[in-house]
Amino acid sequence: MTQNRNPATALPMRYLLVVLLFLLSSVAYLDRTNISIAGIQIGHEYAIDNTHLGWIFSAFLIGYAVFQVPAGLLAHRFGSRRLLTFAVVWWGIFTVLTTLVPPSISNAVAILILVRFALGAGEATMYPAASQFVERWFPVPERGKANGIIFGGVGVGSGFTPPIVTAIILRFGWRASFWFSALCGIVAGIVWYLAARDTPEEHPRVRERELALIRAGRGGEYTTSAAKRSVPWRRIFSSKEILALTLSYLAFGYVAWVFFGWFFIYLAQARRLNLKTSALYSVLPFIGMTIGAMGGGIASDWLAQRFSLRTGRCILPFFAMAITSVLLIAGSRAEQASTAGIVLALGAGVLYIAQSCFWAITADFAGEYAGLASGIMNMGAQIGGAVATSLTPFLAARIGWHMAFFTAAALAVVGALSWLLVDPTQSLASHASIPEPTLQRN
Repeated sequence: MTQNRNPATALPMRYLLVVLLFLLSSVAYLDRTNISIAGIQIGHEYAIDNTHLGWIFSAFLIGYAVFQVPAGLLAHRFGSRRLLTFAVVWWGIFTVLTTLVPPSISNAVAILILVRFALGAGEATMYPAASQFVERWFPVPERGKANGIIFGGVGVGSGFTPPIVTAIILRFGWRASFWFSALCGIVAGIVWYLAARDTPEEHPRVRERELALIRAGRGGEYTTSAAKRSVPWRRIFSSKEILALTLSYLAFGYVAWVFFGWFFIYLAQARRLNLKTSALYSVLPFIGMTIGAMGGGIASDWLAQRFSLRTGRCILPFFAMAITSVLLIAGSRAEQASTAGIVLALGAGVLYIAQSCFWAITADFAGEYAGLASGIMNMGAQIGGAVATSLTPFLAARIGWHMAFFTAAALAVVGALSWLLVDPTQSLASHASIPEPTLQRN
């Protein structure tokens, strides 16, 4: 084939599109973590303490959790292209609405809670839709890497948030940083809609060789009637794999949101660092998350092909979450602020080695229901995150910040052990087992 040999199109289309999902993932975390950087200013302006600020943080995650299953159903029904485009516009609207709540209005906190809940509901579509995309566009041996790229956006979005938002806040105020976040999302959403298609069969720029590789390695064929088939709810909710993954991801979400929601404030209040220094150190966990997510995705695929699917998809995240527990305890007990920041950041990075495994394995065994299965799993993470954002300041105020990190460490152990219950060869879409992956080349 000589089709599409232009250097600009040398990268396979599935990877060009997954890079766009990386950007959308970055924007999603910019939208959701900007409030933690602006939290001190919002607290002063609205005269609210950390506990009530935690309620506002948790409202986003409750909305995010509640709408995970509907998001999975919408991804199954409408596909990732239209759903994500609509969702990004929704994010922008409610990010801006956060800035329009006047401090003088009665029940301002309640209104902020409702706005953040609605923002969470809109962002709930991001990863179920991305999971549906990966299941349709990527063969099994590449799904760890694909998810690693997508979730690398979590670290990049969250990592760039502290310095960017801090700079905007210092010069223009916290509201300007939210408008900036909304604009980034709308631009990324327009690009996504123009470039993406729900399946490789629909995309005019997918080469025949790439299409053949995807079809050979992804499992069942997609048909337009797939979205109309009844959902096997009983099989889904009785699946040992989904239950174990949901429990493990709940623990994962709890630990992650200790960093997303409170790490910046922890550095400023518990470690006595100023705004600029806190912003600098608070970037470190997200650099670690980016490296961990991408490296973990590559490692998962390599281990799955070199040893077994269980080694790559289950044993790797087991060790990642277990080691995270140790690092959380060690970092929280460090005497020097710099040591604590570095060790805790390393814990966040190691945690994210497990990230792509959660999503790769749901794409592997859920087939056409990947968006729904991953939505159920992700609901667990957001419940964990919602608890973390409210429980963390409670524990810190009454017992100490070390207990807040010890609690996260204990949950990381629970998450690690849950992986031992997962059989990656099971198939939700059919009763057949998933074959061990073999190395495929583009």
